[in-house]
Amino acid sequence: MKEQIIALLADAAELDKEIITDILEIPPRADMGDYAFPCFQLAKTLHKAPPVIAADLAQRIGTVDIIDHLEVKGAYLNFFLKKEMFVKSMMEQALHFGASTIGEGKTICIDYSSPNVAKNFHVGHLRTTIIGNSLYKIYSKLGYQVERINHLGDWGTQFGKLIVAYKAWGSQEAVEKEGVAELMRLYVKFHEEAEKDDSLNDQAREWFTRMEQGNEEALSIWQWFVDISLNEYKQTYALLGMEFDHYLGESFYRDKTADVVKRLSDAGLLKESQGAKIVDLEEYNMAPCLIMKKDGSSIYATRDLAAIFYRKETWNFEKCLYVTGQEQKLHFAQVFKVVELLGNEWAKDSLVHIPYGLVSLEGAKLSTRSGNIIYAEDILLEAIDKARDIIAEKNPGLENKDEVAKSVGVGAILFHDLYNQRIKDVSFKWDKVLNFDGETGPYVQYTYCRCASILRSVPYDEQAAIDYSLLLDEEAIALLREISRFPQAVLDAAEKYEPSVIARFAMDVAQSFSRFYNACRVNVEDDSLRAARVKLVALTKTTLRDALDLLGIQCPEQM
Repeated sequence: MKEQIIALLADAAELDKEIITDILEIPPRADMGDYAFPCFQLAKTLHKAPPVIAADLAQRIGTVDIIDHLEVKGAYLNFFLKKEMFVKSMMEQALHFGASTIGEGKTICIDYSSPNVAKNFHVGHLRTTIIGNSLYKIYSKLGYQVERINHLGDWGTQFGKLIVAYKAWGSQEAVEKEGVAELMRLYVKFHEEAEKDDSLNDQAREWFTRMEQGNEEALSIWQWFVDISLNEYKQTYALLGMEFDHYLGESFYRDKTADVVKRLSDAGLLKESQGAKIVDLEEYNMAPCLIMKKDGSSIYATRDLAAIFYRKETWNFEKCLYVTGQEQKLHFAQVFKVVELLGNEWAKDSLVHIPYGLVSLEGAKLSTRSGNIIYAEDILLEAIDKARDIIAEKNPGLENKDEVAKSVGVGAILFHDLYNQRIKDVSFKWDKVLNFDGETGPYVQYTYCRCASILRSVPYDEQAAIDYSLLLDEEAIALLREISRFPQAVLDAAEKYEPSVIARFAMDVAQSFSRFYNACRVNVEDDSLRAARVKLVALTKTTLRDALDLLGIQCPEQM
């Protein structure tokens, strides 16, 4: 029905359907219609006031079988659909609602999670991981081929520091036993000692230079640190139910940085500054982009440039998205500008930094140096334990308790993060994250379970003909209106790189279903009415499952 309205407007306004699609809105309230067309943008081209344009369009469209009536409200032309036709349209074509082929034949690379090797996977890393995974699912829903890339921070001077610390204060036994926790202890110890003895920093730089030059001992210790770290990170990913297509860390590009330097040199972009090699970006109001340090070693900007060229040549991406903290905004602006200056016009639209707010622990910023950290795995396990306790209290006879506790506990963490706009800072508080009331993931999961329970207990023939005139109750129409927003919500989430659009959609559907459930009894004696309402329950269940899946959240059938 939306497509029919778009076609009507395109004919009446003599505009392309794509333009109409971009402008057409779903009003926030039912009394404002099912769809609203704002006429502001047409004022310049048609040389008329927006209210006059709205009235003209209404007259041109006239009487149409799917439209109950049209209403001109200021600059808006509001469409009120015939309820029964709206219900029939929704109920019959919403099985795979939200899916699209818009991305067919196109590839999107998403660079996310990317923890620094030998440092713990803390609550701060959860944000990039959760947001990136949700974007992967959203773009996949739209038909894109998505390459999930974990660009591990597994190269750089910090490994020189770690080798110095390991040799001075560590042991193989302690590292094997404690893993990343011991590597973190050594890293913190290095910075404490380096404040007293600056020569330790020189030693660290020397060890990293040896790594870059292929020194066997340096690389052997480094690879050991990488293997230990990745093993622990994969345990956290398993808890989250997430996977990656590629673990291509910074080290993967170390033999590709020479080509970057050559490209920049050949293009006349490389300049010397205090012994280092840079690209001057003063003309673009940015600090210079450091390409090579004065000791000849590469820096992460060089490796990021090498990664971009590798990804473009390997996957010919439509877009390459970088889900990292807001503090890296300048870094990516510099790197993207350098790619563009090399004559790659695609860099302007294809390379996108997707920042998110900081994470703090009761107001204190998390830091790998100070030790004021909390492990992501600990958070997830704590949430699962709390979910298990609630199950023991509320539903002790539940089957698959551990599996359900994992779905609910992890879901609570994911929903807590994704419900708010990604750019906002998150203050991590146990009582808020693990609250199972209100606008939370467990509430939406419980609504899904309620739908599943109805479908198990109420007689229902999926093949039975449905009398859609029986679903004209205010609450049923309101629920269908919420569900009808799903395709647009998926598109909006993709265009804005904003999973919170999906989280809020899921919450709106859950709350709307609760109102429907309380007002419209499902298991009634009238077979036709029961069949119609049960089918709406089934549609709600499918929609909630699909929406939560886009957030990386699983739906248990019982809670």
